Amino acid sequence: MNEWRMKTNSPEETTSLAEKLGQLLKAGDVITLEGDLGAGKTSFTKGLAKGLGVKRVVNSPTFTIIKEYKGRLPLYHMDVYRMEDGGEDLGLEEYFYGEGVSVVEWASMIAEQLPDERLEITLRHLGEDKRELKITAIGNRYIDLSKELQT
Repeated sequence: MNEWRMKTNSPEETTSLAEKLGQLLKAGDVITLEGDLGAGKTSFTKGLAKGLGVKRVVNSPTFTIIKEYKGRLPLYHMDVYRMEDGGEDLGLEEYFYGEGVSVVEWASMIAEQLPDERLEITLRHLGEDKRELKITAIGNRYIDLSKELQT
């Protein structure tokens, strides 16, 4: 496991970091996002989508649970905040181990369903536009990915 923190000073900086990450992602990658309401999870996902070449407008899947977008790789954007049964009947593993990239907001709600290896990102307000991102890489693929992201 590898953990590091970074700060961004504007929504654009946060989006730019996410876009860079999106350019590095491969099929089957899983990114989890945690943070209070308004911390920037959906904005981060918009940057990630841009890095994956998604052309459609990305918005929160709050009421649909999963939204799919086409890009260089499919993007599966999940918001599992309102899931009461842990998502067992949604077939989440088909997304996690599929041909696309999975981004899971409020991933702690389905912790037992998540792959053992993933990139966990926690966003925290530091002020009006400033954010702290705690990035935890679990597994060799994600340790390598986070090192690439830091360069």
